[in-house]
Amino acid sequence: MSEPPEKYLTTKELAELLRIRERKIYDLAANGDVPCIRVVGKLLFPENEVLAWMAASRSGPVAAARIPNVIAGSHDPLLEWALRESGCGIAAIFDGSFDGLQRFSAGEVLACGLHVYERDGWNLNTVKTMVGDQPVVLISFATRKRGLIVAKGNPKSFHGMGDLIGSRFGRRQKSAASHRLFEALAEAEGIDPTLITGPEMAARTEDDVALMVLENQADVALGLEAVAARLGLGFIPLLDERFDLLVWRRDYFEPPFQKLLTFLNSEAFGAKVDSLTGYDTRDLATPRFNGLR
Repeated sequence: MSEPPEKYLTTKELAELLRIRERKIYDLAANGDVPCIRVVGKLLFPENEVLAWMAASRSGPVAAARIPNVIAGSHDPLLEWALRESGCGIAAIFDGSFDGLQRFSAGEVLACGLHVYERDGWNLNTVKTMVGDQPVVLISFATRKRGLIVAKGNPKSFHGMGDLIGSRFGRRQKSAASHRLFEALAEAEGIDPTLITGPEMAARTEDDVALMVLENQADVALGLEAVAARLGLGFIPLLDERFDLLVWRRDYFEPPFQKLLTFLNSEAFGAKVDSLTGYDTRDLATPRFNGLR
């Protein structure tokens, strides 16, 4: 079963949703105030991004509401392990950075894991745009090594993004920052991402995309060194990425998140990090951004 295509709103549909004139929609788009794309002279508005943009514009009630003890966003195996081992009681919905941002902006989760690639870094501009005027805190979790996961011994001799044409590429869902990063890396090499094909069904987590290679469903995937090493797969490093946690400020000081932070500073967590490859947690819990300062 294929992943449903992303839905786009027309100018008229967005005007009806916001209950404003179409002329105002053109002004918002021209000023870069609303998420949009221009195709053959026509403006289209990604529905999921528009809904997240609307949620981010809410005032007081989101921060004041009772938010479930759930963390969403990008899947990270180390964070997933820490949530279990810490006994903090925080559940997880790992369905991609952009899905997490939408849930976070709507006040559905207390925190969100992010590794959104930006031209001048990671995560910061995205957070400022989405929820920068809200009482939030962005803290560092880890720097992770990301690259191409291949079969043991690299039998097909992959070296970089330029070798992906004609291979079976294991892809992530569109709500995953890894998917956006894949497109950016391909385009940087002058490659049309749509020419890189593979299994029809997208992998929802870092583990799942690596398992595609292990189980010979794909020849190569874009994933984490730590997962490739754990599964005995080959790995070609491409970059170091930041993985950060976005947290509502009030929830940051509540017992569940504080219990998680305490565990992240424990010897048990340090030993786990030392047992993995591809993680650097020296900046763990360092604040990167404070909203409403």
